[in-house]
Amino acid sequence: MPYRTLLTGLHFGEGPRWHDGRLWFSDFHAHAVSSVSLAGDVRVELEIDDQPSGLGWLPDGSLLVVAMTKRQLLRRAPDGSVSVHADLSGVATFHANDMVVDAHGRAYVGNFGFDLGAAMESGGIEGVMADPGLADLALVHPDGRVEVAARGLAFPNGSVITPDGQTLIVGETFGARLTAFDIAADGSLSNRRVWAPTGPRIPDGIALDADGCIWIANPMAPECVRIAEGGAVVEVIATDQPCYACMLGSDDGRTLFMLTAPALTDPPAPAPAGNILVATVAVGHAGRP
Repeated sequence: MPYRTLLTGLHFGEGPRWHDGRLWFSDFHAHAVSSVSLAGDVRVELEIDDQPSGLGWLPDGSLLVVAMTKRQLLRRAPDGSVSVHADLSGVATFHANDMVVDAHGRAYVGNFGFDLGAAMESGGIEGVMADPGLADLALVHPDGRVEVAARGLAFPNGSVITPDGQTLIVGETFGARLTAFDIAADGSLSNRRVWAPTGPRIPDGIALDADGCIWIANPMAPECVRIAEGGAVVEVIATDQPCYACMLGSDDGRTLFMLTAPALTDPPAPAPAGNILVATVAVGHAGRP
């Protein structure tokens, strides 16, 4: 499938969300949340003193931003003031990462669970996949109260909520699977099940479409892949670099945004080489991103 390059020069893009006619995204090493239109004009929306990751909005329009290394959830109110919405350190045992926010303002936030950089240095990706450290998924209520939503996930990462608000699907990156939960009226999760195995691919960011399929960004290869419930691969888009995040957006929801980069390095590469690619797909967005 053909794509075009919408934006270049990112350090490492993550957490894309389509909101108010623009794609919002985090750039780890720029310490910034930015947005871009389909015409390619960029604006910096918020700068923080940490690496930003997952994004979402409360019903009152407040922007929520995951601060990775401090393991906090920040809130930028409609008046522009920024505060700590929640402390995630009681649940997150290492860097916090991606997030989805439901229609009630409840946020489900993942975390690494272990020092990924150290684990990669000692055992490589094979060692991490063979014995991933497990992490708990955090549930942050609209008042900032934090509790454990689900225990023992293998690097909970990109997440989506179905249009009826009753199912949460989480990408377990080092479990090579998409895992589903039923959502109760109070936001608690139950009935854990494998929605789809993804191996040999692993899911990073994910996006749900109106046919009930999920696009996964595969950080192990230059591709973005559409998967049906049960694990059948429906479509593959070859990308320019490994793909770390994806999102469906635009007026009809049929623009697939794919965030790519050579690799995540610390310290960052001297010349930022991450991109945002766009392709037009047949089936539009559905549910909470």
